[in-house]
Amino acid sequence: MIYTLTTNPAIDMNLTGQDIKRNQVNRTTNTVYSPNGKGINVALVLQHFGVAATALGFFGGFTGQYIIDRLAERNLPVKPIRVDDITRVNVFVNDGTDEYKFVNSGSFVPESKQRELLFQLQNLGDCTYLVISGSLPRGISEKYYEEILRVCRHKDIQVILDISSKKLKDLLQYRPLLIKPNDEEIQNIFGLDVRSDGEALTVMKLLKQQGAQHVLLTLGARGSYFSDGEALYWCSAQKVKLLSSACAGDAALGAFLSEWLAGGEIENALKKSAATGANVAESEGLGDFSSVYNYIKNIVVRKVGELS
Repeated sequence: MIYTLTTNPAIDMNLTGQDIKRNQVNRTTNTVYSPNGKGINVALVLQHFGVAATALGFFGGFTGQYIIDRLAERNLPVKPIRVDDITRVNVFVNDGTDEYKFVNSGSFVPESKQRELLFQLQNLGDCTYLVISGSLPRGISEKYYEEILRVCRHKDIQVILDISSKKLKDLLQYRPLLIKPNDEEIQNIFGLDVRSDGEALTVMKLLKQQGAQHVLLTLGARGSYFSDGEALYWCSAQKVKLLSSACAGDAALGAFLSEWLAGGEIENALKKSAATGANVAESEGLGDFSSVYNYIKNIVVRKVGELS
């Protein structure tokens, strides 16, 4: 069973308007509320592609209950840790040309609840893979990642990491099955640029040396790279009109895992990932994935070289 962990879930409120101006009333033409959080999005995409997943995380107040209720309507299992503080609401505004993102810090999670989640992980009898995605809420230090990974190592749970924290560098010693940084995170965390195949190859070799077994490196409109520890692959991107980028990376990861963890070909997993991420980027929330299989036909994958 695949479990996803979202320590800082949110309701995403996506607003669409026209000609937005400062210091005056701006009317919106459409509003969409989505149960959100990076791990939750991964779980929903896995479910869409027929792969069972269960969502873990901290949920509080009426907003936390809203997320749990909406996921129940979609038949996505949730094993929540309840906190007193209110789960955050993030706001994304698109004026037809530009996107504005307002992301809040999240609810406070006390140490007692942090221990409750670790106990929950220790007692999961069917967890084969754990996808850890997104930011940490208030009250949780970055040392908490190591506590989670120590539990996973003891339980022989394979870990997939999609986090922006500089702690990622230290977590590679736990040999995560897969990490999914983007080019900005590679620069911020490791001080490396990815502007060419040669630089991508250098980055992948370094990440392998430090413990990452597999790496999915996303570059936005420039596509993505994937390393299986032996070879490096590049995948093109599908051009779309951006509506909201909020869930696109999560969707790309979920689509990739739905194919790759099932033993599918790397080329098929990368094409599915790119197509899904693009389709979600042109949608509000996760959208309906209606263009994925059309976009797959346009995606190109090529082998770049060997890591050895």
